Amino acid sequence: MPSTSPDQTLAERIAELKEERSAVILAHNYQVPAVQEVANLVGDSLELARAAATIDADVIVFAGVDFMAETAAILSPEKIVLLPATDACCPMAEMVTAGEVRVLRERFPEAAVVAYVNTSAEVKAESDICCTSANAVAVVESLDAEQVIFLPDRNLAHYVARFTKKEILPWDGYCIVHDRMTADEVTAARRAHPDAEVLVHPECRPGVIDRADHVFSTSGMVRHACASSCREFVIGTEVGILHQLEKKCPGKVFYPLSKKAVCVNMKKTDPAKVLVALERCEPRVTVPEETAARARTAIERMLNLPR
Repeated sequence: MPSTSPDQTLAERIAELKEERSAVILAHNYQVPAVQEVANLVGDSLELARAAATIDADVIVFAGVDFMAETAAILSPEKIVLLPATDACCPMAEMVTAGEVRVLRERFPEAAVVAYVNTSAEVKAESDICCTSANAVAVVESLDAEQVIFLPDRNLAHYVARFTKKEILPWDGYCIVHDRMTADEVTAARRAHPDAEVLVHPECRPGVIDRADHVFSTSGMVRHACASSCREFVIGTEVGILHQLEKKCPGKVFYPLSKKAVCVNMKKTDPAKVLVALERCEPRVTVPEETAARARTAIERMLNLPR
């Protein structure tokens, strides 16, 4: 009789505890494969935010980074939200503060403030509306203001500016993973894989986007790759997405644009930490209600836009 592997034992115990606790696991596409495999839903920030607001559960275990768990806690204050890796942060989210947003509002009083979901609850609370990489253009176009402060990602801001006549005022933040990808890497990838489509994330630099075939959020990449007649793809985002791509698009081949595209914070969660979080119902993420109420308004404005 075959023996049970440690990973299988962990997965079985996690499944039992999900049932006992009425818990769900939400995992970002950048999580390690073993975490993605025990999750109820794997997706991008927009999909996970929608799930956090509507999913039927008493406990949400968020396999991601801190701002994602905060967003879940803001949208579902009645639920217990757990972040298995308490040190899983987002360096880009830390590149702007609520105080800096208030200064920007004083300097540009007619501008609307759009906060990427990759921000703290305090920053969201100072903003008019949130966005994700999947809906950033639609969010900006939904605003009455002709001047938009877009924070914290300068690269996503530059990408949005390609599709709107509004004046975009970018904050000088960036994703440390996407920002290090280069146009030369795209050129080299095309040379190595001439039959492949190049898909990149809008957090990449403009020069990378200029040389790509398509620009998508992580889940957008999965949908496109599955529907495309192309059989090979170069993927310009964090390497964790390769697991979902290979799982959902069997028979197709995926090459990372950069093997160095690894978010160490996304990799801090593993099944063992997920199990401990479920067993102990901690570490719990909460947001003070005064901050949460204002941040919730900005997030819900995004979620209420037509799909």
